[in-house]
Amino acid sequence: MNSVSIRSLTLPALLVLCLGLSLNALAVIPDNLSLKQVQTHLADGEYSIEQLAEHYLARIARYDDQGININAVVQINPHWRSRAQTLDNQRKEGQSTGPLHGAIVLLKDNIDTGEGMVNSAGSWLLREHRPADDAFLVQRLRDAGALILGKTNLSEWANFRSTKSSSGWSSLYGQTVNPHDTTRSPCGSSSGSGAAIAADFALMAVGTETDGSVVCPSAVNGIVGIKPSIGRVSRDGIIPISHSQDTAGPMARSVADAVMLLNTMQGKDAADDSTLAPIDLTVALNPDGLRGKRVGILRNFLGYHPDLDRVFEQQLEVLKAAGAELVDPVSMDTRGQWGRGEYQVLLSEFKDGLNRYFESSNAPIKNLQDAITLNEANSAITMPYFGQEIFMQAADSHPLDSEEYQSARQDSLRAAAQDGIDALIAKHNLDVLIAPTTAPAWKIDRVNGDHYMGSASGAPAVAGYPHVTVPMGFVAHMPVGLSFIGGNKQDIKTIEAAYAYEQVSQALRPPRLTQH
Repeated sequence: MNSVSIRSLTLPALLVLCLGLSLNALAVIPDNLSLKQVQTHLADGEYSIEQLAEHYLARIARYDDQGININAVVQINPHWRSRAQTLDNQRKEGQSTGPLHGAIVLLKDNIDTGEGMVNSAGSWLLREHRPADDAFLVQRLRDAGALILGKTNLSEWANFRSTKSSSGWSSLYGQTVNPHDTTRSPCGSSSGSGAAIAADFALMAVGTETDGSVVCPSAVNGIVGIKPSIGRVSRDGIIPISHSQDTAGPMARSVADAVMLLNTMQGKDAADDSTLAPIDLTVALNPDGLRGKRVGILRNFLGYHPDLDRVFEQQLEVLKAAGAELVDPVSMDTRGQWGRGEYQVLLSEFKDGLNRYFESSNAPIKNLQDAITLNEANSAITMPYFGQEIFMQAADSHPLDSEEYQSARQDSLRAAAQDGIDALIAKHNLDVLIAPTTAPAWKIDRVNGDHYMGSASGAPAVAGYPHVTVPMGFVAHMPVGLSFIGGNKQDIKTIEAAYAYEQVSQALRPPRLTQH
């Protein structure tokens, strides 16, 4: 356990679990359950929600804190037991339960909760920041019957502090590793959420994405991740990077579970005027959802890893067998043209959004410049491996009402959306686009930083369009994902294609939690 981890506050509870529970012996509960299986077992009285939570805590104690020491779950909700008992009593008394009743959920540690847990963005500077209220999405989860078990590690400040950062490392919690190979990266910034769900430390988790931070850790850890359309989930109570690209997204071991989580999180929120009216996403769980769909093969999103390309090519036969009509090739000629403008947009929006969050949440830091100064003063703790050049660039960035910011936003959006995804869908009459999500996980390197080879995340991130990654196989012993990218607010169509693919591919394979 990292020496500065605040999980030590809950060690007595975990030690009780390790030594044997005196009041509530652990039930025999299988690994890698689905929400449907959990709710069936609960209804049959095979175990309680309290026992299910204990099962996950035992796995966390065995594999996350000890064993291969994944270091994904960094806080345990101090009120988890009373919440579990309340949910169990509701079920016993026949009270109405929500669609997530019995779901054990982990949250990325940049999302506010009101149960005494810290919201830190992984930064030692925010080690005592305990928000008074739940983020909007957290309240939605509670209302639906979910139990928030704890918080997961993340790449510090959601990987937006240094260009040489190591995904999964934070100054407060240390390094999260990939459960398929502990020498390799869990990708960022929702690294702990991806590793935790792959290792079966909870039923599902919530990550956040600005550009790739849900889909990359999902792909390299071998699970499902959904980056929904911007506005599908409220940004209230989330430590921000970019109001034009940030969104929370579900991470789970199946598309169905991810959809159930996302379906609950969505909703109109007065605190976020960009939120969309909720829609029933469960209609996308159609096993025949690829039949007749025109699927564009993004050929110029390949070529950065030959073994990844080989696995991808094999999936084309799977898609055809499921009834998809492949349109091959298609090429996004604007690929990469949004990058420079996107970065300028993120710098400006980060400074504005972070200052607003600090002001509204009564955080111990008052603004971005305050964070820069405190990082310098505590550099032995906060910056032992890499610096904060992104922070400093953001501090000097253009304001949101400037011509420079407006031009950068318009240029990047045009390249990713109008002349990118929109143009391809219109030209070829497509339902979805597909490409490999990203390369297999690279070796953790805190000297040179991450070794990204390529990804499919940029265009849908900048455009604000839906992006779903589903396990498609392995390169050597490392999982890789297949990306489904949809058009403007086409969440249902995109999820439907991903779900139908998952039903025939069945490529998810849990990690063997042993040393590598």
